Amino acid sequence: MISNPYKSFVLVAVILLAIFCIVLWRLTSLHPAWIYLIAVSAIAFLFYGYDKVQARRNGGRIPEVVLHLLALAGGTIGAFLGQFLFRHKTKKWEFRLVFILIVIVQLGLIVWWTMKG
Repeated sequence: MISNPYKSFVLVAVILLAIFCIVLWRLTSLHPAWIYLIAVSAIAFLFYGYDKVQARRNGGRIPEVVLHLLALAGGTIGAFLGQFLFRHKTKKWEFRLVFILIVIVQLGLIVWWTMKG
């Protein structure tokens, strides 16, 4: 693996995203946007679960910026479910603040998109 954990986990996320998207594309008739959102949410969820396991083991952790990038890339639902179900990253206020800001920006974009047409 690459020695930089940021690059390593982003690379793993991109590879998993491609695999998930291809599998969903072949198995479903969903719109590509839905395929992407489902895949990136699933990856965010898995990354939160993995990071929680690593936190318990005192192992190598996923950098917080990678978790935020997954949410920002559209994996907000998976990130939220990962936080809730794994009880992970729920007490760290700085992390939660950034996550809440990501959600606000995404909701603003959704409102803007639906009102522009």
